Amino acid sequence: MEDNYHKKNIIWHSQTITREERELFHGHKSLMVWFTGLSGSGKSTIANALQNELFKKGINVYVLDGDNLRHGLNSNLQFSPEDRKENIRRTAEVGKLLADAGIVVLSALISPFTQDRDLARSILGEEHFVEVYMKCPLEECEKRDPKGLYKKARKGEIPLFTGIDQDYEEPADAEIVLDTSQLSIEECTAILLADLEKRLSLTQNKKEEGL
Repeated sequence: MEDNYHKKNIIWHSQTITREERELFHGHKSLMVWFTGLSGSGKSTIANALQNELFKKGINVYVLDGDNLRHGLNSNLQFSPEDRKENIRRTAEVGKLLADAGIVVLSALISPFTQDRDLARSILGEEHFVEVYMKCPLEECEKRDPKGLYKKARKGEIPLFTGIDQDYEEPADAEIVLDTSQLSIEECTAILLADLEKRLSLTQNKKEEGL
């Protein structure tokens, strides 16, 4: 009944300013960079390092951190497969809005399931979504354990913890793979900057036409 009401009575209202016009105004294209990987693989650390470098270059950028979102927007969600799926969906929808506003969005979520990451990609659209797999062995992540979560999970204090009692499905076709057990923060950031420089660029002529 509610779904039928939604289809009949809630109508999409188009913006008077297009995404392309916003991109021209900002001087760069917009998209969502989706960092995925085990806890402790470096997602938040490198997303924020990348944000700093992009900001210095005049890029409008914002980080959607999984832990931060669970303090507000996703505070009612747990870690069951169903709740993880909804966590991903909400984050992707927010990312889509920000990207539509001309902002480069960096998201840092474990997002362990391929199906959920594919959902995020479908929400953003193929050309506006870049998946970055933070590849790092479980042993190394557990050794780092920056938040002490693995220790709690081993004691049974955190149920459904990814890598311990819930699987992580490695991306098979991520646009970028960073082995954070071998690469430094600076090296990872440099690789990402080089890639995004191409993806975000607008020709000078187009930018001038928009002014």
